[in-house]
Amino acid sequence: MVLSLDLNTLDVVPGTTCPLQPQVSLAGFTSYRVGGKAEWFALPRTIDQFAACIAWAGDQEMPITFLGAGSNTLVSDLGLPGLVLCSRHLRYVSFDDEAAQITAAAGEPLPNLAWKAARRGWRGLEWAVGIPGTVGGAIFMNAGAHGTCAADSLVAAQGYTVAGQPVALTPKNLNFSYRTSSLQQKLRFVSQATFQLQPGHDPREVMADTQAALAQRRATQPYHLPSCGSVFRNPLPRTAGWLIEQTGLKGFQIGQAQVSTLHANFIVNQGGAKATEVLNLIHYVQSEVEHRWGVKLHPEVRLMGEFPGR
Repeated sequence: MVLSLDLNTLDVVPGTTCPLQPQVSLAGFTSYRVGGKAEWFALPRTIDQFAACIAWAGDQEMPITFLGAGSNTLVSDLGLPGLVLCSRHLRYVSFDDEAAQITAAAGEPLPNLAWKAARRGWRGLEWAVGIPGTVGGAIFMNAGAHGTCAADSLVAAQGYTVAGQPVALTPKNLNFSYRTSSLQQKLRFVSQATFQLQPGHDPREVMADTQAALAQRRATQPYHLPSCGSVFRNPLPRTAGWLIEQTGLKGFQIGQAQVSTLHANFIVNQGGAKATEVLNLIHYVQSEVEHRWGVKLHPEVRLMGEFPGR
């Protein structure tokens, strides 16, 4: 049953001190810098607030959209209904020296986690330093780089169902594969995750390797412009970037959305792009690559909300 409340006076999630804001533009919360407004928006700072937000939305029979760093997502210009629950303030990191494990909250940025591990001389997260996402997003998408991914070191995760019930998540029930997990089919919200690392290394060497991984990504990817990261999954043995470049699409533009001239598997916002322009460019690239190579590119980026014509 939907609870009775005065939406005009509600400024915190009931039972918490977590601010609840209506009609918040999501463009500033996505790495693409595009997107309409959230009907309701919350930024929990604790696990208890996180769980209370989910339970409250369930009581209101509101849809919930989980947003971390806003990378790997394309939010509709029309915005999102219900509650957008953003985890970027849900941060903490703890180390278990005996087990050589690191536990982090869902909103902890992956680069921060990689550097914290490197400073201890713990290997296993060097690949994550250049990924502009969060721990929660990394589990959801099985994020990866340099031939390594989140599934390689995840021990366990904690989360919540859409009804606000706690749930234990294991590598087995997450059913990881290339850039995907079971969370994409059966929605659950990650609150924290634990990774197994390899201690005992010289911190200077691990930090140097971490810096080298970051330098490689910055030299080959368009970090200077808003993007979602890689747009398409790689249809091995070829890469999406190679197929797009060989199709002659580097630099092709629709509105202010452009196929990057640096890395063809990136679509960048040249300034003032709309989500519909980005999506139209995604469809155009798919069509041209399929026509040229007979290969259907599958987007890695998640579409959020309603898009005209879909």
